[in-house]
Amino acid sequence: MEWGNIMLIVILLLIGSMPLLVPRFRRSNYHHMLLGTLLLFLAACSETATLPFSAGTGPSPVLPAPQHRLLPTLNIAPAVGWPAGMSPKAAPGLHVTLFAKNLDHPRWLYVLPNGDVLVAESNAPPKPDDAQGIKGWIMGKVMQRAGASTPSADRITLLRDSDGDGKVDLRSVLLDGLHSPFGMVLVGDSLYVANTDALLRFPYASGDTRINVPGSSLVALPAGKINHHWTKNVIASLDGRRLYVTVGSNSNVAERGMAVEQGRAAIWEVDRSSGEARIFASGLRNPNGMAWEATTGKLWVVVNERDELGSDLVPDYLTSVRDGGFYGWPYSYYGQHVDTRVTPPRPEQVDLAIMPDFALGAHVAPLGMVSAQGNSLPVAYANGMFIGQHGSWNRRPQSGYNVVFVPFADGQPLASPPVEVLSGFLSAAGDAYGRPVGVAIDRQGALLVADDVGNCIWRVTAESTP
Repeated sequence: MEWGNIMLIVILLLIGSMPLLVPRFRRSNYHHMLLGTLLLFLAACSETATLPFSAGTGPSPVLPAPQHRLLPTLNIAPAVGWPAGMSPKAAPGLHVTLFAKNLDHPRWLYVLPNGDVLVAESNAPPKPDDAQGIKGWIMGKVMQRAGASTPSADRITLLRDSDGDGKVDLRSVLLDGLHSPFGMVLVGDSLYVANTDALLRFPYASGDTRINVPGSSLVALPAGKINHHWTKNVIASLDGRRLYVTVGSNSNVAERGMAVEQGRAAIWEVDRSSGEARIFASGLRNPNGMAWEATTGKLWVVVNERDELGSDLVPDYLTSVRDGGFYGWPYSYYGQHVDTRVTPPRPEQVDLAIMPDFALGAHVAPLGMVSAQGNSLPVAYANGMFIGQHGSWNRRPQSGYNVVFVPFADGQPLASPPVEVLSGFLSAAGDAYGRPVGVAIDRQGALLVADDVGNCIWRVTAESTP
């Protein structure tokens, strides 16, 4: 047994017996010390990236040998929020301002045709079977430290900028009583909301600031007491007849078995009139943001790849989506690179695995994505995808915690690293002032960014634009 593993066992035994050894030891202090000691130990044992970050980006990323450890690399950015007067840093030629504040864990954005901005204020639902054992307990504490364990507000808030000056002048709760909502899309007079366990349909008329009619369920979505990747996003086909819904996996690499992965790690296609659904693409560990590419009309998605193979593996990615395509999870990563942790192996599935189009870098956690179409930023941002990267916990040094732009030409990403649009979400000490999630283009062509640690929305414009 490795020395680090022996030390971990000793630490756990000593801390676990402390309440018996010191009967008057305050429980809250005990739990604080337990968490602090464990996190310090795990941080000390963490391996560090050996490749430059850029090596894991682009159409042909470098994929080093995987690192296998008893416990994963742990490098958490504690959620602290924005100090007064501070904001993210915009790239040259861009300007960032505060669009809305005092929100409750804003995760996702959607801009209605009349310019109203919808914000899903949401967090994970209770998942009693997703934090069992020592490792599960540790990961639960990691989520707490990262600001991802507060109760879900379960609502969609409407923000209106009536005169287009970049300031909200009306704020209203459009929908509440939801169940960990995330994605939203309007088709005709129907607003679709992707709860964690169902795709709901609500009646909507332009200008509505409140919907009081209960939603009807179009299709149930995989959830349950594990519900490891709980976020569900939704986008409509270009003709509005079909809806596409992302459903993340119920584990890291199927360590709970494939039975609990039924219908997961996939994009669903749902018939809007009947609710009939099928798997459109599979083997996508945790797909989130989706967008249609303007030149080709193809569907693109950003995907969070697997953890615990080292700081340089595995790159999260952006890829076009083929009907019926299989993208490797859990049996292989980044095409046909076999993950030996998965048993039993399925070489016939590995042979089918499609290599993604573009690597975003290891552990950046891409969530939000929006096409650049219709934006009013400088011409360098005219064609491509904006991506909100929530940030790493399984990499040293940290990665993500920014908004990037991937330029496209002729329907494909250019062979260059992503362009950083918005940064400064981390302090020099590694604390998280904010974490980007959903991104959207508003009616004036500005880029909106939901920040679920800062509890606000940022607005990015060209530098000369107010």
